[in-house]
Amino acid sequence: MDTAVDGVLLAAGLSSRTGTFKMEALLAGKPLLEWSLETLAAVCERIIVVAGFAAEKVRRLAAGRPGVEVTVNEHYVLGMLSSIQTGIRLVRAPRFFLLPGDMPMVKTEVYRQLLSCGAEIAVPAHRGRRGHPVLISSRLIPEILAEPAVSSLGRFIALRTAETIDVDDPGILADLDDQADMKKMDALLRARGKNE
Repeated sequence: MDTAVDGVLLAAGLSSRTGTFKMEALLAGKPLLEWSLETLAAVCERIIVVAGFAAEKVRRLAAGRPGVEVTVNEHYVLGMLSSIQTGIRLVRAPRFFLLPGDMPMVKTEVYRQLLSCGAEIAVPAHRGRRGHPVLISSRLIPEILAEPAVSSLGRFIALRTAETIDVDDPGILADLDDQADMKKMDALLRARGKNE
């Protein structure tokens, strides 16, 4: 099996619940987007960042990083599936990870566990709850692109056989929705830095 894998990082949202553009929110001294890029870069030589709202800010945050390219979803208001469809059009590797840009807590070991699975779709789960990133075979890209705007990745996956991989990482469930999440993640990332 070809081990090459691309990353698709979703950073197109409005950040309406945080009161600020969360991709540039500082967590433990680094912008949120930078944390998410670093976790993907540990396993992906190429990362496609999908911007939408505040696209120029995303471009600035991602600038100068080798292997990272930014694409803009002009229809980001239609929801996450439209951003997924925008990003996967640029995938070249046999498989790709999908990760929302506001999930900086995922450990590298989770990516490695998913990569060891040969299923067309691999989803991590922690204590019975599924999370991100999701690993998908590029053979499924035409089918995802054919999904209507009212669909979702969850609906697409539910209609197929996905392998669930149990992982010991609550970070697969931790996204940043509001100021309380921001404070909690900031503290956790600072603590992680001290322990490494």
